[in-house]
Amino acid sequence: MKKLTKRIKVIETIYDKTKVYGLKEAIAILKKAPKLKMDETVEVAAKLSVDPKQSQNVAIRGTVALPHGTGKKVIVAVFCKGEEEKKAKAAGADFVGAEELIAKIQGGWVGFDVAIATPDMMKDMARLGKILGPRGLMPNPKSGTVTQDTAKTVKEVKAGKIEFKMDKQAGVHAPVGKVSFKEDALYENAKSLIDAIMSTNPSGLKGHHVKTMYISTTMGPGLKLDLSELRKA
Repeated sequence: MKKLTKRIKVIETIYDKTKVYGLKEAIAILKKAPKLKMDETVEVAAKLSVDPKQSQNVAIRGTVALPHGTGKKVIVAVFCKGEEEKKAKAAGADFVGAEELIAKIQGGWVGFDVAIATPDMMKDMARLGKILGPRGLMPNPKSGTVTQDTAKTVKEVKAGKIEFKMDKQAGVHAPVGKVSFKEDALYENAKSLIDAIMSTNPSGLKGHHVKTMYISTTMGPGLKLDLSELRKA
């Protein structure tokens, strides 16, 4: 606990809570913070000026390919049959199957980060809605995880393609790498995600839908980003 308190005091000397930062400067500050034994995740979080209760009319969600990946090994499960199973396995899927995989999940196993399914499997996948839905793991056409080309999708997910979507508090947050990444890599990843979030501005909404945006590490400070700079870049 003393080490954490000491770390917080050091961090408080290298940034100003009242200031807004350019993305590159913010990343440089996060990199200067005293290191922990764990390789912290770097995350971007945005607060949106839309009403979550009207989310059925506001599609604030999407996918983006991070140029340098997330730094995390992504465990992928693919629900498919026949020839598609061979293709998914060859592409690097960790778990592949149909009825037997569904039964395994019904039995309480959820050992994966992303689920991909072919369209013909979605009727059977409906049985897993109450299990996978709350965990954000249900395959969805809007996120590209319901597809006939499972091999391509597996490769994209393994390479760093992530999904982002607005939560019930009108927030969006997603990882953009690890603190061990080089500053340029974190910048390119973060900028890719930020551009993708910015591009989801709903039609009919006056002004910009992003109110505030922060970048932070798992155990570190949240630095407020300069939105005017990000919109120009």
